[in-house]
Amino acid sequence: MTMIEQIKSLASSFAEETVGIRRHLHQNPELSFQEYNTSAFVKERLDELLIPYTAMADTGIVALIQGELPSDKVIALRADMDALPIMEVEGRSYGSQNPGVMHACGHDVHTSSLLGVAKILQHLKSQFGGTVKLIFQPGEERLPGGASLMIKEGVLQNPAPDAIIGQHVMPLIESGQVGFRAGKYMASCDELFLTVRGKGGHGAQPHQNIDPIAITAQVITAMQQIVSRYADPRIPSVLSWGKIIGNGATNVIPDEVKLDGTFRTFDEAWRAEAHEKMTKMVGGIVEGMGATCDFKIDKGYPFLVNEPHTTNAARTHAEAYLGKENVLELDLWPAAEDFAYYSQETNACFYRLGTGNKAQGIISAVHTPTFDIDETAIETSIGLMSYIALKSLEG
Repeated sequence: MTMIEQIKSLASSFAEETVGIRRHLHQNPELSFQEYNTSAFVKERLDELLIPYTAMADTGIVALIQGELPSDKVIALRADMDALPIMEVEGRSYGSQNPGVMHACGHDVHTSSLLGVAKILQHLKSQFGGTVKLIFQPGEERLPGGASLMIKEGVLQNPAPDAIIGQHVMPLIESGQVGFRAGKYMASCDELFLTVRGKGGHGAQPHQNIDPIAITAQVITAMQQIVSRYADPRIPSVLSWGKIIGNGATNVIPDEVKLDGTFRTFDEAWRAEAHEKMTKMVGGIVEGMGATCDFKIDKGYPFLVNEPHTTNAARTHAEAYLGKENVLELDLWPAAEDFAYYSQETNACFYRLGTGNKAQGIISAVHTPTFDIDETAIETSIGLMSYIALKSLEG
């Protein structure tokens, strides 16, 4: 029996159990850096598999599977564990039992899949050499990102991996398919917080006031030039405002306006330059119109880069495992992921696991109350990641 045949057989055997784990995690979601029960559950499963592990970054876990053949190669596999503050739609037998918290980004899939991979690799450890490092990571959804904390605590040391592999659900791709992209893939992500302070008063007497709403409108319009006039068109960039609070009334100009937004790009030098330009532009407009402001840029995750050799090798392994027709080329993705921290430190490949099923109506995007997956993707997930890990140890 070939390696692919062995892994596919084990993936088929363990798929139902892994789906059950996914449903348990889905029913019991926990917010970023609060994954205490999830962490305890993962440890119990690792204990059952006789896989040694250590705790890290409070709720994080790093486990090691040592192959029994001689080799000093090390490959790391990562899964994130946190959920989102979203109220799930009603009516699902495995729906969230923690109101207002939901695995709406598929981290339950990632964690259950890595446990499924652990079981497959533990069954096969007499047939490979080297070490597989399993990283169960907290806090992907919230700054500073659990990846950065685990790196600071040494997750990429003792032993240092030759490469790290991660995957993420993708409802836009059908179950049974996956997607890869070598080079830059996901954007950096910064959070923008602006408070414009003017002088409120009666809306019928604007000349007696300093109108923060009018000033904020000028800021919003002008700031689009950061992307449309200053950014090199070869460097994709996004500047979006998602929240504005100006708590006046039809005839009341408020004293202040609050504005929250995001800036994303794929180049660190331009990112730093854009921060400077935004700060100067905001200050100039607000001061020039007689108001004051506080403008804060919370620097978030860096851009994610898939090391070409690692990623192209993983793509080749995926084609062998799934067939070329089921391995897709991904576009640049302006969302952000703290897996980017790993990609800045070592060879990395972050690929997409298809979880959609248009025929069954499973099409909802991540971060929505209706998000769900075609659970047949679980078998693909645990089999493919196991195969990529073992082939990576050979290379």
